[in-house]
Amino acid sequence: MWRRVLVAIFCGWLVGCTPSVIGGQREDGGTADGLTPEQASRVLATVGDRRITLGELARTLARMDQFDRIKYQSRERRRELLDEMIDAELLAGEARRLGLDREPETEDAVRMILRDALLAQAREGVRSPAELPDSEVRVYYENHIERFSEPERRRVSVIAISDKNTARKALGEAIKVTSAEEWGGLVRRYSQTGRATAASSTPVELAGDLGFVGPVDDPNGANPSVPPKLRAAVFALRAEGDVARDVIEDEGTQYIVRLSARIKARTRTFSESDRAIRVLLVQQEIAERERALEEDLRRQFPVQVDDNALGTVDISPGFDGGEGDLSPRARGGSVERASRDRLDGGR
Repeated sequence: MWRRVLVAIFCGWLVGCTPSVIGGQREDGGTADGLTPEQASRVLATVGDRRITLGELARTLARMDQFDRIKYQSRERRRELLDEMIDAELLAGEARRLGLDREPETEDAVRMILRDALLAQAREGVRSPAELPDSEVRVYYENHIERFSEPERRRVSVIAISDKNTARKALGEAIKVTSAEEWGGLVRRYSQTGRATAASSTPVELAGDLGFVGPVDDPNGANPSVPPKLRAAVFALRAEGDVARDVIEDEGTQYIVRLSARIKARTRTFSESDRAIRVLLVQQEIAERERALEEDLRRQFPVQVDDNALGTVDISPGFDGGEGDLSPRARGGSVERASRDRLDGGR
């Protein structure tokens, strides 16, 4: 554990002591943290042959959340922060002495820090959602109106029975029900499996409820609690309260399906979609900048991949499926696609 702690501190030291990555100088000669070059270079402490300057302290404060930063207004609290930086320097030096800076775990962590710093630099100057002109947002809305069309949603309620004969008997009674309360009574009398076995604490009118689903051809309309057969059956019904005239079997369970509620199809208005579009457009701009940077680097430094060697590696034994330090794309898609999915699926 202490080795991991030292690795983490060493990586934090790397970020704090890399002016080319964090900080910088303004055109007027001042530094990005508001200090003059002379002020920034003032030495606050010496640790071995390393000097901690006022500029480094200011950059450390600048990286904090504003509510944390306000804690360091007094001389005493800033001395505490300086002491923490000194401790980090001492531990980082010891980590290097022990060779932890050359361990694969540390080298990977350093690569991730440098990658994130370069990507952050590429994102500098990206407009905020509020800075986008209304005309640009509206053009996107009008050109992608299909993304804001919400298909009909139907609420599925079922009686789940394991025995076919019992299911047919229950179906005969279910077809005759005229209220949610009557249906709930049948659910409590007959249901034997899954969520359909309504607990006594569940309101009787919600007994057997499995939630909403969309049309079968709607990729965002699936519900893990509703098998595809039941989803198709509920969309074959005509009105709320209707019960499917046939028992539906799925994986050995007999289902009686009822359409308990429906939400009509609609198209979200521009005002309802405005904020989501602004976030998406900003994310697209960020993704484009990142792609351009990566493509430029690949042109400068040609990449070769040995697919044959990659295919011979079996990492499945002992692989825990953790995300580790994978990039956003490797973790399941770019920020652009994630935001687009929220547009399409936030219904």
